[in-house]
Amino acid sequence: MRKLFVALFGLLIMSAPAAAQDKPVTINLGGGVLMPLSGLNDAFNTGWDGGLGATFNVSPTFGLQAEYMYNWMPGPEKTIFVSPDPGGINVSPQLIESNHNMHTVTFNAIVSSPPTARVGGYGLGGFGYYHRTVQLTSPAVGYATVCDPYWYWCYPTAVSVDNILVDRSQNNVGINFGGGVTFGSESVKFYTEFRYHYVWGEEVRPQGPVVSGGPCEQGCSTTAQYTQINFGVRF
Repeated sequence: MRKLFVALFGLLIMSAPAAAQDKPVTINLGGGVLMPLSGLNDAFNTGWDGGLGATFNVSPTFGLQAEYMYNWMPGPEKTIFVSPDPGGINVSPQLIESNHNMHTVTFNAIVSSPPTARVGGYGLGGFGYYHRTVQLTSPAVGYATVCDPYWYWCYPTAVSVDNILVDRSQNNVGINFGGGVTFGSESVKFYTEFRYHYVWGEEVRPQGPVVSGGPCEQGCSTTAQYTQINFGVRF
């Protein structure tokens, strides 16, 4: 019995390094800068993001990742012209503020350097779910004409300002891809990552009569593009 115990103990000691190298799941935690592109860049400014993910390692250099991210972009201060009544001609410039936030869940394939590399790299790509919300605020009181597809609102006739100061959301699908560099030990690695997102948005149509050739006469797309530069740790 004693010999059997010693043999089993020795086997455990010998197998410990191999078990330590076999990491079935890797967790990543990070955040960084979010930069809107194309039409989204006209409606919102550079923001920030933070996320948490898990990678299921199929092999030492290939894995499948599920990741949640929260993204926030402030909108530039805009001026709208507000009148005291729907048909009024006495208008005054008023401030309106906006922000755009997203809850995203992405599913990606990752190809990376061997985990033993002190300095390495990786590439990833896949698809995702994007819950996008726009919020508007203003101290203005009165009536205004507002049409901006990235606010998810287009009302080309005079509408009460308090009708546009609401949360508007969309649930969309999209794709993302990118890559990064890593450095650190086999058990803990720090990374810097660049990623591009393309999100298919709904079409916003005018909620009221429009003049021929006016904004969003045939509908405006809310499809969005943005990039991220993130910094984080994997363990």
